[in-house]
Amino acid sequence: MSHKHVKKIEKVFEHPVVTDLDSRKLVSALEHFGCSVEQTKNNKLKILYEGKEFVLGLHHSGNLSKDEVVGLRHYLEEIGLTPEKLA
Repeated sequence: MSHKHVKKIEKVFEHPVVTDLDSRKLVSALEHFGCSVEQTKNNKLKILYEGKEFVLGLHHSGNLSKDEVVGLRHYLEEIGLTPEKLA
């Protein structure tokens, strides 16, 4: 398992919520752990894992907002992709 991918997932779960998550690196980590990630025509990322879907908005900066990070955190908890399970 790639250490850099684990670190990206861990960053989603940091407190306080981080806002400097690079969406490209996050996509790479999610794909590494089995998620399917597709960019839509509306400049959003559609993440799919075992039938469960989550959609993130893309920003020009390439970073995610606090609300998006919290939503992603809940989604990752729901699909079982948490730092504790990756350790």
